Amino acid sequence: MGEETGIGTAKDAADHELILAFGRLQGAANRLEYILGRALEVECGISHLVFEVLLILGRAGEPGMSMRAIAQEQVLTTGGATRLVDRMETAGLVTRAESPDDRRGKLVRLTPLGEETAVRAARVHLENIKRYFVEPLPVADRERFAEDLRILSHTARDVLPRLP
Repeated sequence: MGEETGIGTAKDAADHELILAFGRLQGAANRLEYILGRALEVECGISHLVFEVLLILGRAGEPGMSMRAIAQEQVLTTGGATRLVDRMETAGLVTRAESPDDRRGKLVRLTPLGEETAVRAARVHLENIKRYFVEPLPVADRERFAEDLRILSHTARDVLPRLP
């Protein structure tokens, strides 16, 4: 096995080109998540996860989304999504409404404050994306890089099992 992969020692593993490349991707994602997430917290008073849910709900529009759909979009358990939405509801960002298709189900939708917060946070986030994610890259590579990320994201998404 070691001969096929070129990995025979821990040093070989640590220095392997593909392992290094993936580590750099993961490191960049973690650092950018921290930088951009911290800016949302400081400037808008929300976490990056809350911002992502605001975007998901904004994209869904009326009449809203079920807790299950939110959980699937964020790769959360339904319990985790419920706790997050509970906090968002307490903050006045979302509301729950009766589902027209399921008498037992509730749909989550943005409140006017949630809409306003999503827009304000998106403006902050976009400026930071430009500053920390786009501007460091060569102009000629930006479009291809964005497309490559889309491909990787969709491939990984399609491998993940759907929540029951």
